[in-house]
Parts: sequence; structure tokens; C-alpha cells
Amino acid sequence: MNFKFLLLLLIGSLSTAYAQNPGSISGKVIDKASAAPLPYVSIVVKDGSNVVTGGITNDDGEFIIKKLPLKNYTVDVQFMGYKTQTVSVNITKDDKSITIGTVALEESAMELEEVSIVKEISTIEQKIDRKVITVGRDLTTAGGTASEIMNNIPSVNVDQNGNISLRGNQNVRILVDGRPTNISAAQLLRQIPSTSIKKIELITNPSAKYNPEGMSGIINIVLHKNANDGFNGSFNAGITFGETPKYNNSVDMNYRVGKVNFFTNIGSNTGIRFNDGNVFREDIMSNQTFDISNDNEGFLGKIGMDYYINDKNTLSVYTNQNYFTGLGEVGIGIMYPEGSVFTNTDQLATYDNDNTNNSYNLAYQHKFNDEGHKLDFEGNYNDASSTQIADFVTTVGNATSEFEDRIEDDGKNITLNLDYVNPLNETSMLELGAEARIIGSENDYTTTNPDVTNPALQNSNYTYDLYIYSGYATFGQKFEKFSYQLGARFESYRAEADFNRGDVTFTDEYFTVYPSAYLTYTMDESNMFQISYSRRVDRPSLQQTKPVREFATPLITSLGNQTLEPQFTNSVEVNYTKMLGQGSSVTAGVFYRLINNEISRVLFPDETTENTQDQIMSFDNFDNNTSFGFEVSANYKITKWWNVQPAIDFSSISQKGLVSVLQPGTTNEYESVITEVDVAAFNARLNSNFNVNRRLSFLLFGFYRGAVDGIQNNIEEMYKIDSGVRYSLLDNKMSLSVRFSDMFNTMRYGFNSENPFPQNGEFLWESSTVYFGLNYRFGGGKNRAMKRKQRDDNTKQSGGGMF
Repeated sequence: MNFKFLLLLLIGSLSTAYAQNPGSISGKVIDKASAAPLPYVSIVVKDGSNVVTGGITNDDGEFIIKKLPLKNYTVDVQFMGYKTQTVSVNITKDDKSITIGTVALEESAMELEEVSIVKEISTIEQKIDRKVITVGRDLTTAGGTASEIMNNIPSVNVDQNGNISLRGNQNVRILVDGRPTNISAAQLLRQIPSTSIKKIELITNPSAKYNPEGMSGIINIVLHKNANDGFNGSFNAGITFGETPKYNNSVDMNYRVGKVNFFTNIGSNTGIRFNDGNVFREDIMSNQTFDISNDNEGFLGKIGMDYYINDKNTLSVYTNQNYFTGLGEVGIGIMYPEGSVFTNTDQLATYDNDNTNNSYNLAYQHKFNDEGHKLDFEGNYNDASSTQIADFVTTVGNATSEFEDRIEDDGKNITLNLDYVNPLNETSMLELGAEARIIGSENDYTTTNPDVTNPALQNSNYTYDLYIYSGYATFGQKFEKFSYQLGARFESYRAEADFNRGDVTFTDEYFTVYPSAYLTYTMDESNMFQISYSRRVDRPSLQQTKPVREFATPLITSLGNQTLEPQFTNSVEVNYTKMLGQGSSVTAGVFYRLINNEISRVLFPDETTENTQDQIMSFDNFDNNTSFGFEVSANYKITKWWNVQPAIDFSSISQKGLVSVLQPGTTNEYESVITEVDVAAFNARLNSNFNVNRRLSFLLFGFYRGAVDGIQNNIEEMYKIDSGVRYSLLDNKMSLSVRFSDMFNTMRYGFNSENPFPQNGEFLWESSTVYFGLNYRFGGGKNRAMKRKQRDDNTKQSGGGMF
């Protein structure tokens, strides 16, 4: 009965709407210079300042909008790259079918330049739920890979091992084009050429609409994909001079004709990168030296197609293909003073890596008649595999031993999601969605190491599978100066771990809710305040749980913990945005986090060996921790020729970990003690751009990271200064750039610790380099297709306040 009542109500509403909306507006849109019809031009019908409805032109430039009430309207004819035309119409009982005739649009030189020319300077924009960094040439010249440019982004840090953190925390989720991958963040960032990146989005407190992974938030890397008519594209080439040259190249191409848009982006980066360091252990006076080289080749390809079925339906497909090979050599020497009971040791480890990471995406969007009312379906399949063959040659005194480890990781990620957006009226918005994710991971490990006496570890198989089903709902309203959004994500989660096909199994299953809330106050056009809340989760990864080695040196072996459980975080943020005019702005924010069941590193002596120097590094869960901090960034135009982008951020987290300490009165007996410290981290950046004229500009970049005292290691401060120059030619179609990174060679990673052993050390890498880059744009396309699909970055497309 309820269903029949709703059906009759719906039919009655449609009949009433039809009876009350008998009018129509039609016309044709052409290019003023060529008189050629313009397809996919936006037609917006307004009643005063309120948008009533709209549509787009067909392939012949024609349009018709029906079912309009009898009254006066203004019609805006909008197309990117052209000046907007406005026409007034009056639909009456005697004249219900109005034609505005042929509208000739005139090109806008200003808008065309904005569309077709890559920005010289990266811009930072504070949106309702994210900070968006549009990557300009100043960032792409910072280095050849995504990993190398991330340290130039506010609130983001990448350490010497490629581990990325946001607001001082490494529990961050990395997405590419809005979709997850099955490989580690450090490896992924090394694979993506910097010139393939269009923008980087920092989502520090995501709403219930987003998947809840990542304690400190989400970093979404959006790759290039344009939609200009005709054939057009750009070519980028760069070379970095360090100890040896390193190369990166990319080509971005697009072909747009009629209802079909083809796009592709292909990039590569190759070269050998060097690191070296030393660790001095004070209790036994040993000096451990490291000599590391990595010969890497990475290739990234993105190819896809958009098919505009009609003005209501769009179908899109694309694939990302990543291939990465690397040959790493790690030379380790351990020296002891004369008369020591220990023997000098040397080890050469060779790591041969071969990785693939491929994603396949299908998306369909249906637009309803009302503006912003739409339904999105998306399916994504990600397949990743990696093989590492590691050879270890160890010399202790005059005795030499050799063994080989082989590690094979395979992962598959299937995601199906449905999103529905309905602007209920001019002030209210409802969003609903459902998602299913099946994530499978498998690790095979074999070794010829005779010291591994456990047969289960000599030839092991480990699987780690996740089954996640969720649904979400968000509702928001906007009043004059206030807007709010409330949401909740309901999730069923199941994890299954299996070591050696049933010898050791672990299962974790729960149903939980992830709420979120936003409240925004817009004082005026220049001042906006926002407070937000969300609950998030960090799930253990394959690397954190597999009970076989992650890496090994003569003194340290890193293993996973199969029984790790997820950690949960409740976050509160307060943000303020101030627009200063002429594109200048200031954003500031403070945050507080409560972390439950925190996952943390642990280090303890290896009791399975007779050598008292050996240590095991692993992971474990701990009780509640807290974190707070603030950040301030600005984009300020001091003069017409001088633009600066300062940024500072501070975070403090109460970290808890299990540390092994020497028992009093003993020389080699240790006990595990839970240690808690307040870890404070401060970072500052200043990007300064000087424009001599329209062709020539200079830049200076300064970076400072303060010292950090942790549970186990105290890290020393780090800082550097970069400089660069860019020159444009050929009517701004080509640009040349040079960047001198770490001019004074000051960047280094220094540390000291007391437990489980007193030691200190320092690591250096190729931070001081010179980069030469070339960018060339080609093709004659100028008309930009209407943006139909925005799922690549999950951006809310409605404007104003909360929406």
C-alpha cells in the first residue's frame, strides 16, 4: 500500500508539473568569428538571481528547454573560452514557445589563456573540505617524481626513505585520480613523474562521503586529463644532475570530436639515486656504515575516453598502467675497535625489484532535470604485483656466507560504488551512497638462509583479505551566513589472515559507524570560518601484518605482526580563510585528535639468536593517544612582480610504544617497557616568485623542519634553500626552467637514541641537484567541453557555502 501510494503521488506530481509548465525556449549558438555551430554550450535559465533549469546545445549548436512556467526569464549562454551572453525572454499564454534566434559567442582572450596555458606559479585554494594545490611549473621543476615535489607542499613531508606524512603523521591515505592502489605510498610516489600531475588535494578531515581510511586524512594526486576540442597536448622533458643524471619525460594528449573525448598521459623517470650514512653504537663502540644505490625505472600510462551519450548521460572509461623496476645495492660495514670481542662484519645486499600496478575504471553519470540532481556509478579494479629477489653476501672475519630471499606480493582491489545527489531545494542537499570493496593480498616468501631454522619461515605463504561493505548519507542546509552538513557512514568490516594455508589464522570482524559534521560561517565574501568533526580508521597493511621479513641488516630484522587490529581516530578541526583580493589569501587552522588502539613501531632484542646485538623491529597496538596542532599558509602578491607563499605547521602527538631497556645490574638482559612521550614537529616553507617580465621569472624556496624527539629516536633539524629560473618563448607555447635544489648542501637526516642501545647516526642523499626542464604545448584545440564527470577528484561541484 505504501508503494502504491508513493507511485500515485509521483504520477500526480508529474502531471501537475506538466500542466503548470507549458512554455519553452529554443535557439542556436555559433562561433562569432567562424559562424560554426558550438556544441555542448551551457544554457542557464534564471528567474531573477535564482537558477530555474538549464541544458546544453547539441552537435548542431541547437537547444530547446521545455516545461517552463509562464513568466519572465533571463537566459545565460555560457561556454568556457567565450564571453557569456545574456538574453531576456517573456513566456506568456499567447506566446508559449520563445526562440532567441542565433546567438553568436565571441572569444574571450583572457579565458582562453587560462585554459590552455599551464600556470607558472602553483596556486593554493582552500575549498569547503580540502586544500587544492594546482601544480605549476615551479613545482614540476622541483624534481622528477611525485616524491620529490611533495616536500614543497604545505603540511606534507617525505623522509629520506620516501615515507610520506601529513601534519606530522604517516597514517595518511594516498589516492590517484580519487582511487586507491595496492602498493605502498613510498613506492607509488617514486613511480609518478612530476610532470604528469595536474593538482594535489589535501583532505585533512573528510566527511562521511569518503572512505574512512587515514588518520591524518587523504592526499589525492590528480593526473592530467584535458577536454579541449580537436587535437592538442603538451610534452615535458627534464634531466636532474646529481652524482649521475636522472631523466623524466611525459606526454599529455587529447582528441575531442563530437560526443567523444579521447585522452592519454604517458610518463617515465629513470636514473640512479645514491644514499650513504653511518650509525655509531656507544656501548660496544661499533661504527656501522651504509652505502646505498638504487637504479630505478618507472613508467606511467593513462588512457581513456569520455562518451557524451546525450545531455543527461555520460559514460567514461580509463586505465592507469604503472610499471617499475629497480636494482638496489646496500653495502654495510660494521667496524669494532681493536680488542673487541666482536668481529668486523661486511654485507652486500642486492635487491632486484619488478613491480606492476594497473587500474581499470568504468563510470556512468545520469543527470536529472534539476540542476545538481545526479546519479553516479563507478567500478574500479586494481591489480598489483611485485617480485623482489634479494641476495646477501656476508663476511665475518675471514668467513663468507651467502643466501637468497625471494618475496612475491600480489594484490587485487575491486570497488563498486553508487552515489546519488539531490538538491532538495535552493538551500538543502541530500547525498546517499553505497560501496562494496574486496581487497585481497598474498605474500610468498622463500629463503636459502641456513640460519632460519624454522621450516615455516623458509618457505611461507601469507594471505590477508578484507571485505568492506558500506553505505553513507549526508544532509546539509545553507542559510544566509551559516551552513551545516551532517553525515554518517555505516560499515561492515571483515579481515582474514592466513599464514601457511591454515597453520596460523586470524580473523577480525566488526560493524561500526563513522559520523561527520561541518558547520560554516561566512561573515562576508572575504572571511569564512569552519568547524568540522569526523571519525576515521587506519587498517593494518600487508607489510605491517605479514610475519616474514620486510628488510634485514646484520643487526636488525623487520617483521610484521599478524594480530594487529585497526586504530580509530576522532578529529576536530577549526579553519579560517581570509581573501585579500587580487588572488591573495590566508588560511589558518587548528586540530585535535583522539586516537584509540594506536598502531606503533616496536623494537626489541632478537631472542631467537645467540648474538645479543640482534634486534627485531615490528608493530603493535597501544591504548589511547592524543594529538593537536595548527597550520597557517598564504598566497600573497606583494607587488605585480613579486608573489610569496609562506606556510608553517606544528603538530604534537602523545606517542606510546614498547621499548626494550637494559635491566639494571646486567650487561645483556633486557625488559620491555611501555614508554610515552609528547612528540612535537614544526615545519616552515617559503616559496617566493619574482616576475621580471611575461617571459622571465625567478624563484627562491626555503624549507625548515625542526628537531623531533620521539619514543625511540630523536631526530635533528633539517633545512635547505632552492633557487630557479623560468623562461617562456614561442608565444608562451614553450618554457625552459632550471632549478638548483639544496644550494648549500645542508639537508641530512641525523638521529640519536638511548634504547635499546645508545647510538647515533646520520644519513645523506642526493639533495643538492640541478634540474633542467622543457615544456612544449601543441595542437589547435580551443573550445573546452562541458565538464560532465567530476568523480576523478570527488569534488563537490555545486557552488556557494556548504554546497
